[in-house]
Amino acid sequence: MKRLLLTLAILAAVPASAQSPSIKPGLWELNNKVKTGNAQTDQAMSMAMAQLAALPPEQRAQMEALMARNGVSMPKASGDGGITLTACVTPEMAARKELPLNQQGKCTSTQEQVPGGLNVAFTCTEPASSGKGQIRFSSDSAYTMTMNVINQSGAGPQTATVESSGRWLSAACPAKPK
Repeated sequence: MKRLLLTLAILAAVPASAQSPSIKPGLWELNNKVKTGNAQTDQAMSMAMAQLAALPPEQRAQMEALMARNGVSMPKASGDGGITLTACVTPEMAARKELPLNQQGKCTSTQEQVPGGLNVAFTCTEPASSGKGQIRFSSDSAYTMTMNVINQSGAGPQTATVESSGRWLSAACPAKPK
């Protein structure tokens, strides 16, 4: 489960190319829905999100502080099995056309400019995973993304389809704790 959430973070970090629409700096809302096609895995993800929501106050505060230092909010489960969080795009990230969330792990990515967005792919050695998909920009303040991901860590390959959308909320980001 942790590896799948990390993969979501990696997917959201695929930078857009210089020819794609600009991305506004500021606070973004990210919505991700993972479909594995495996009832047991989907149930485990739902349980993990429920556990996250039920953390004792002290642990929740620690988790929120850790995520806030990285400009990300605590994820929230939605009724349809999705995960919603907010993240900050700094002016530097916007200049690089980088979508919210810093890429974690040992990963490489490729991108191909296509009308309306990008075709993207990534390969990671830590965590062992790979994926291909499309990012489509509807404006400088909204995008959709679909990725097919293979996670090689654990008891064997696990596949998932990740559907994401992002929308710009405001120019101001919450201050990061020091």
